[in-house]
Amino acid sequence: MRPRDQQLQGIAGKSFDVCVIGGGATGAACSLDAQLRGLRTVMLDAGDFAGATSSAATKIVHGGVRYLEEAIKDVDPKEYHVVVRALHERVRMLNNAPHLTRQLAFVVPSYHWLNAAYLDIGLKIYDWLAGSARIAPSKYVSREETLERMPNLKQEGLIGSVQYADGQFDDARYCLALAQTFSEAGGNALNYARVTEFGRNSAGRLSSVHVTENRAGKQFVVNAKVFINATGPFTDAIRTLATPTVHKRMRLSKGAHILFPRDVFPCKDAMLIPKTDDGRVLFVVPWRGRLLVGTTEQEVTPDEEYFVSREDVDFMLGQLNKYLEHPVKASQIVSGFAGARPLVSAGENESTQKIARDDVIEVDAKSGLISIMGGKWTTHRAMAEDTVAAAQKALGVPVTESPTRSHVLHGGEGFSNDLSEKLTAAFPISKETARHLAAKFGTAAWKVLELTKGGANLGQPILSGSPQIQAEVVYCVREELAATIEDILARRIGVQFYSWRDAIRCAPPVGKLMAQELQWSNDQTQAAVEAYVGKINHYLEKAGLEQETPSGAAGRASAD
Repeated sequence: MRPRDQQLQGIAGKSFDVCVIGGGATGAACSLDAQLRGLRTVMLDAGDFAGATSSAATKIVHGGVRYLEEAIKDVDPKEYHVVVRALHERVRMLNNAPHLTRQLAFVVPSYHWLNAAYLDIGLKIYDWLAGSARIAPSKYVSREETLERMPNLKQEGLIGSVQYADGQFDDARYCLALAQTFSEAGGNALNYARVTEFGRNSAGRLSSVHVTENRAGKQFVVNAKVFINATGPFTDAIRTLATPTVHKRMRLSKGAHILFPRDVFPCKDAMLIPKTDDGRVLFVVPWRGRLLVGTTEQEVTPDEEYFVSREDVDFMLGQLNKYLEHPVKASQIVSGFAGARPLVSAGENESTQKIARDDVIEVDAKSGLISIMGGKWTTHRAMAEDTVAAAQKALGVPVTESPTRSHVLHGGEGFSNDLSEKLTAAFPISKETARHLAAKFGTAAWKVLELTKGGANLGQPILSGSPQIQAEVVYCVREELAATIEDILARRIGVQFYSWRDAIRCAPPVGKLMAQELQWSNDQTQAAVEAYVGKINHYLEKAGLEQETPSGAAGRASAD
């Protein structure tokens, strides 16, 4: 993406065919689709790209086994539609970003023959619905093989397991790849740009937005013919801004996740716990050298703070430990995250667990605002395809075919599984760093490493012994509009999701590098570091864990 000042010059006061409000998965996908269909498009987000829901997923590209069960039990066509659509879209996700996705086997342990038969039949239906988009057939796995693949699984009463296939992806990086691809196609994108007011034409239709850009402190107007509201949990706020009398339609459900060292449950495959105490499922997934466990479901409001609470921890540990031979403890948690699922409800008395994960496109008759509501990560591309078709209709132009079904995203062009070996052959970096760069940036890793030729120790690790290098920080500021320490450590290079304490230790060196790029003063840099450390310590406290300081963490690291 172009630098921030150039983005501002290309957006402020300019006119576009389409203005997309929201830079998460759906907003970025809508922006890319519209731009590729020949519509001049701008994308604005009040925070960072993927700064909320879109970086708080369970990292799974899936049709939704639980949704299939509900579709069959409740004879619910909405859930059926969600499953079928997602099963076909997951293959497109895998193909369009090979550097950020992979196939993953899921094992469902069974302690009763009846449950095993039930699961086997259900997953055969799952395979059948996928049709030609099936990744791999489901199958029954013997007790011996199950324990061989998952040594810490509870042995007493285990009769075997059922295996099926879905996918896994890096949600934050995938969203950034969408935004980068949009920019490469000629689109204009800006984060930390909050829409505060709509302007209207003589007929009362939306014609412009007033924007406050909170990094440079500028205010400006953007003109557009059509406006797409893709703000997820904040959809109702934008709908109300456009038409104050509209009824709210969104219901939010918090999903929390916790991460452990991989050795607490060593396995290459993921495990699905088929039924928790609240009637949901729980995933136990290998993720970037960690074990990711989630998720929960708790109704929340848009203005709440989303964090992993001690209650979330206790619930997930309670469900997980029923399946482990050696139980894990809260003290073993290394990180966690939580976000809000945006669900479209038919009524206030409906439980969020029962709301279908389907999406809804609303075209407001008064203002002309197009809102894309609900949905899930796996169907983001299909949601965008339908939304942009609605935008073309609103513009009065022919609806054209979406080019995004097979459009390879930024970093995926020319990607091969041996990229990390090629990187180590060309640059003096460790194998761990090469694998990290290939997985996060794909073929754009070459651009990251080119920065190391300029000296200034940019090829050195951010943290001693870690795979992340200093050049990543510089690249993410220059090429990906990273503006805060959290932008870097959470969504760009993933340290925050790997280890809260490592993230705290990384804050001072990352702050120093960002200060050089963004011309922060010493006071600004110190304030940024202190704010970030305070936020992570707040997360530790809410999860019931001991807090940390940069000096304390460094001391602990040297003692280790």
